[in-house]
Amino acid sequence: MAKGRDVAQLQTRVSALLAEYKIPSAVIGVLHNGEITELAVGSKNVLTQEPATTETIYQCGSMTKTWTALAFMQLVDEGKIDLDKPVRTYLPTFTVADPEASAKVTPRHLLYHTNGIEEDYGNPGEDDDVYERMIDNIADAPQVFPLGYTHGYSAALGYAILARIMEVIDGKRWDDIMKDRLFDPLGLSSTSSWREQVEQDRAATGHILRSLEEGPIVTPVEYLPRAFGPGGNVTSTVREVLAMAHVLLNGGKAPSGRQIVSARSIREMMESRVPIPDPYMFGPAWALGLIVCDWHGKTVYASDGSTIGQNVRLRILPDSNLAIAMLTNGGPRESFYKQVFNEILASLGAVTIPDLPSPDPTLSLDFSRYEGIYARPGSRYEVEAEGGKLFLTYDLNPMQAQFLGKPDRLKYELLPISETHFLMPSDDPLEDTQTVALYDFKNGVAQYLHTNSRVNPRANN
Repeated sequence: MAKGRDVAQLQTRVSALLAEYKIPSAVIGVLHNGEITELAVGSKNVLTQEPATTETIYQCGSMTKTWTALAFMQLVDEGKIDLDKPVRTYLPTFTVADPEASAKVTPRHLLYHTNGIEEDYGNPGEDDDVYERMIDNIADAPQVFPLGYTHGYSAALGYAILARIMEVIDGKRWDDIMKDRLFDPLGLSSTSSWREQVEQDRAATGHILRSLEEGPIVTPVEYLPRAFGPGGNVTSTVREVLAMAHVLLNGGKAPSGRQIVSARSIREMMESRVPIPDPYMFGPAWALGLIVCDWHGKTVYASDGSTIGQNVRLRILPDSNLAIAMLTNGGPRESFYKQVFNEILASLGAVTIPDLPSPDPTLSLDFSRYEGIYARPGSRYEVEAEGGKLFLTYDLNPMQAQFLGKPDRLKYELLPISETHFLMPSDDPLEDTQTVALYDFKNGVAQYLHTNSRVNPRANN
């Protein structure tokens, strides 16, 4: 990507898109053949109108899981952890409600999001023993699905268990482990894992959007609880996110040439995979701390993250020796990210992001196979046929609905792509089309609903 006219044109284009989508700012970085190009557009806070810069610090949300996975693989390199030995090898008292999961769950299950343990960890507090408390609190946590049976994203718990293993082995808290094992060796002076370490005068403020007319407002939730630390609390700049991408593109080596993780462990992170029931929204497989995408036959790796008001997108294209990162303090909007990234990808002659598939009008489905309630704590979906069409109704948290000015129940039509996959378009201009999987048929009906990487089991058999 050229550093002159192309950057100026992209800056103008991104500025126009930010105005259209009502996102206060975006910082974009491109790592191509070892060279970095950066640009910043917009304001890091709508109230102060202070401009965002390439040095602005953003919350990385679930991209944190890739950072945590890299540090975890260092312990694998050192022979201190085996990905396929039970968690009890390292945490002997580890217990959940299901005896098989208690005895057999492994770090690989946790990295894959195939452990199936409900996120029933209560309130573990904000102290240094938070991950130890989370594990103590899940002694009665049930299974959402049997161990290893399917994929279901774990927002906090799975990676908190990994963090506790790291704490026991290294004898220090997870935040210090990340600094000592990853951030300092990579030379990252602006990346941290805990809000108290963030330089507040450089930090972006998160924003949410309730309506296009009102525009973005400052988020009511400034940061995620510490329980989300290993799965969601890293903050960073675009250049330092690309330093992590450099490690993944270059066999574990930092931009300085220092070996951070072995090339073997990087291959393991990328090549060890499980299928995702809904392959369309993100990708068809999940690796160790990374999403695996298929862009027109080319393998691309993704690491995304969202907090309540901030979002990051990272795409790594090994065949093009390319990584693109974008950090925003509004959104997320898949259509916004795709437009920006596709312009960059096209300018570099790289493969672009595929569109979602179209509905298949030739399909004649028995809707009774899908009808029912799919639920878990804090999440409830009802699928029902009406007037020859299939609909999904999602129960919104009443407090969230009131704040966003939305009804408690949101209804969407499901348009079939195949016998197990559906598009879920929205009439709301603030929402992009989503995808849904209804699958694993037993006794003639689907057993699971999978959307946005989360899985919900049938609740009315």
